Amino acid sequence: MNLAERLAAARESRGDVDLQQDEFLQSQETDHTIPDPVSPVDSAVAAAEAARGGKRRADVPAATGNGTGGSAQPGSVPRPSAPSAPEAPMRRGFINTAQSDRIEELKSSVHVQLLQQMGPRLYDSDMDQNELDSEVRKVLADVLGSQDRPLSSSDRARVTQEISDDILGYGPIEPFLRDPDVSEVMVNGYNSVWLEKSGKLMPADAHFTDEAHLRRTIDKIVSRIGRRVDESSPMVDARLPDGSRVNAVVPPLAVDGSALTIRKFATDPLTVQNLIEFGSLSPRTAEFLDACVRGRLNIIVSGSTGAGKTTTLNVLSSFIPGDERIVTIEDAAELQLKQEHVVRLESRPANIEGKGAVTIRDLVKNSLRMRPDRIIVGEVRDSSALDMLQAMNTGHDGSICTLHSNGPRDTLARMETMVLMAGMDLPVRAIREQVASAVDLIVHQTRFKDGSRRITHVTEVEKMEGDVITLQDIFLWDGTRGFDGEGRTLGRLASTGLRPKFLEKMAYANTTVDPLIFAPERS
Repeated sequence: MNLAERLAAARESRGDVDLQQDEFLQSQETDHTIPDPVSPVDSAVAAAEAARGGKRRADVPAATGNGTGGSAQPGSVPRPSAPSAPEAPMRRGFINTAQSDRIEELKSSVHVQLLQQMGPRLYDSDMDQNELDSEVRKVLADVLGSQDRPLSSSDRARVTQEISDDILGYGPIEPFLRDPDVSEVMVNGYNSVWLEKSGKLMPADAHFTDEAHLRRTIDKIVSRIGRRVDESSPMVDARLPDGSRVNAVVPPLAVDGSALTIRKFATDPLTVQNLIEFGSLSPRTAEFLDACVRGRLNIIVSGSTGAGKTTTLNVLSSFIPGDERIVTIEDAAELQLKQEHVVRLESRPANIEGKGAVTIRDLVKNSLRMRPDRIIVGEVRDSSALDMLQAMNTGHDGSICTLHSNGPRDTLARMETMVLMAGMDLPVRAIREQVASAVDLIVHQTRFKDGSRRITHVTEVEKMEGDVITLQDIFLWDGTRGFDGEGRTLGRLASTGLRPKFLEKMAYANTTVDPLIFAPERS
């Protein structure tokens, strides 16, 4: 059989791409270098020559003609032209994939060796975090240095950082948790990670190795605060050591794989001056809200998910005088109060036997026995609304809470609905009278399409007129200016010119407000 026949047989039996891959893998095993691009036909020719005893290519008769015409001599093999442009990206993609696979394999191997060498020291609660970080990196350098296959400096740095993030942090999402520009990290499955930056969503260039890798990360987060997540308890609310809020949902509830959402909180919480600079509220509004908190008004901060309610609650809490006892009640402790006399309470889910749950409602009831000057509830979302109203109506003035709603009027409707969830057969009018008597002010916050978060309503809850609770806007968002060329809102929070009725109540707390605050603002 001549050379041309051997070449045809090789093509039929294995295919050009397989031969190219064999050549690449063989070169990787021998000298660890990436070979120069080789034509698939050249590879086949080389294989055929090897089968004939290593005959040199120069001994093969050259083709006649120039590739555009002419005929080859009998028994000759035509030399192929250089690879066309579309073939080069295919080869580079193959090389990059193989290199990436090698890195992943190396990471897995080094990870196992690191666990074997350090063992229980990785989970020693007495070891300082900086000391643990230093020891992990030292052992990691030794393990990488003992590898048979050499690594470039860039690959070594990448492997070191990624394994350190896995061992000491939260894997591939750790860099985003360190990034101050990222406000939220959303994992929709092990291979889909999204970020929120400046209020806008964008995909992240990161992924977990597999579902098991993502589950290990979730378990690491929730186990540190005594929570668990598994098939019997597939949803969990938790927090990171810095106070960032975490929510995780795992199969069977999460159909496409485990979902993880982390809402970050700055180490240094935002101040009222920050909110004024961001345009979330005006200086006049800030002065008025300061007086309302010092004047012991009961305030509800409302808004949609991600509108900035907790940030506003933190700012309002900062106005509380330092000589008052504050009790905070939350599902996952995330409030960052600066006062000295603060007692923080956190709810607890049921254990694996379905027992031991402590709800927000239980904590609100208990807080009444703790001699609080102020009760702050992170979020009212169920029958605890009834106990919160009772607290506000039994002398615990100055209480503050947050609540999800679309606007001030909807806030009252939701409060009414949640009171009914307590199972009490109360007349609707009685509930509304309780709400009108307890709540003094609603601060509503909105998240706009441009990603900005603004306070849009500062509304007084007045009294009952018939069966309806009357409301009066003190400050209202003026959106008549529309948006600029980049889609950013040009509106502002402006005074309506109306004076609230609760100024008399504030006077009993020795707090007064400059009447000019309520003067209509000129455009």
